[in-house]
Amino acid sequence: MALDQEFDKESDEKEGDEMTFLDHLEELRWHILRSVASILVFTIVAWIFQKEIFGKVIMGPSKSEFWTNRMLCKLADATGVEGLCFTQANFILQSREVSGQFMMALTQSILVGLLFSFPYFFWEIWRFVKPGLKITEAKAARGAVFWVSLLFFMGVAFGYFVVSPMAINFLASFKLDESIQNQFDISDYISLLSMMTLACGLTFQLPMITYVLSRVGILTPSFMREYRRHAVVGILIVAAIITPSPDMISQLLVTFPLLCLYEVSILVSARVNRQREAEML
Repeated sequence: MALDQEFDKESDEKEGDEMTFLDHLEELRWHILRSVASILVFTIVAWIFQKEIFGKVIMGPSKSEFWTNRMLCKLADATGVEGLCFTQANFILQSREVSGQFMMALTQSILVGLLFSFPYFFWEIWRFVKPGLKITEAKAARGAVFWVSLLFFMGVAFGYFVVSPMAINFLASFKLDESIQNQFDISDYISLLSMMTLACGLTFQLPMITYVLSRVGILTPSFMREYRRHAVVGILIVAAIITPSPDMISQLLVTFPLLCLYEVSILVSARVNRQREAEML
């Protein structure tokens, strides 16, 4: 929110100044350069701590002592669903290329850089877009950087602590026959982990997407309530896809937060709808 307030002062000072197309391109170039610089800074920091990040963060969901895996084992004891408990990693990670480990270290550093620079990156893009909004639209979107960043990190945390451990547990333990060993390339493991976490980070933007669509009049709370059943079916399908484990408890652990997001989105749409009606009076 402080970032938005700071930009409000800057926009007030520039109010009334006309910019040419080339001026806009120049301004966009500097926004992009600063964004890339922030990603580079975090990438360098991640590279310095690459071993700690890989051993404790990247490999965390694959270990039985990981917090989520320990909680799932307690839940398995309480419910009798043994498939929830992840006791031992039943797979081997391999690097099958000469430059494989170096490229994975570089890849994980870039991913971490992208992750932690997201708030600043979005703020830079927002600074470029905001002057083109109307005064009422800019006021209505105040705090966008804060809420988008908060929802993104909530989604990433959900993907990392909930979805990824369950997916890795099931996929790594699944065997057609006991004679077959699970030996995965390290790039596949990192791709799965990054896909789960980033996908959840984007999915958690649903309330903000609803807010924008409601502001422009495309989405209404009545429409979302009318198609709630369809949304529930869609959420169940998504939960079944991102949690390949056949037990219902794993799917419910993913389904419940997504349903909550949908209900929150309805409330957001209803509030925006009331604001639009008030502005029209």
